[in-house]
Amino acid sequence: MRLLQVWALAAMLATAQGGAAFADVTVSQSNSPAFDVAEHVASLMGAEQKALGAVSRQKMQALAEGPKTKTKTKGGSPAVIRYDDDFLAAMPAPKGDAQWQCLKTALYFEARGETLKGQFAVAEVILNRVDSPRYPKTVCGVVQQGSSKGCQFSYACDGIKDVMREKAAADRAGRIARIMLDGAPRGLTEGATHFHTRAVRPGWAHRFPRTAQIGAHLFYRQP
Repeated sequence: MRLLQVWALAAMLATAQGGAAFADVTVSQSNSPAFDVAEHVASLMGAEQKALGAVSRQKMQALAEGPKTKTKTKGGSPAVIRYDDDFLAAMPAPKGDAQWQCLKTALYFEARGETLKGQFAVAEVILNRVDSPRYPKTVCGVVQQGSSKGCQFSYACDGIKDVMREKAAADRAGRIARIMLDGAPRGLTEGATHFHTRAVRPGWAHRFPRTAQIGAHLFYRQP
């Protein structure tokens, strides 16, 4: 076993140096029963020592640490979210296009009374719908979707003009919308596509698996 380990390590280090470390080493391939195993091991040990000596300190450090991986997120959004106001305040002032405005408006009217975690959860539901083939492919399409039976999001067809009068709540909604649209992880609702307040019980609630309970809202994933 030791022989195989030594040979594997020596071969790896030789590869790292382009094979130069083993240029003057010859390993016998003899099958003779008189072959001196101790001499063979000593030869390999010498090769190991020579290979180690030929590898630079930087190369040895790189081999010990292994490859580095980076977490990539769309638009520079943080890979980890903290659900507190200090985290939000540290983000750049939010701005965006019509899709950002639609998500901001939906968060304001649907969830501004919720905790930060609850508002992020509602944003997850909207974006999960955008990703689903069952719903419109844009944020605006999702939050404005309606039919003769009513709107998917009640604020969109309640007949009241959508004016965000609470400046702090609107700024918070805008920051959450920006972070989520930029590709932040959706780790709160396990892919939920529906939610409702605890005060109501829609017909679909007993058919869809519940994935989370956050604040005043219950979250579900459409089968």
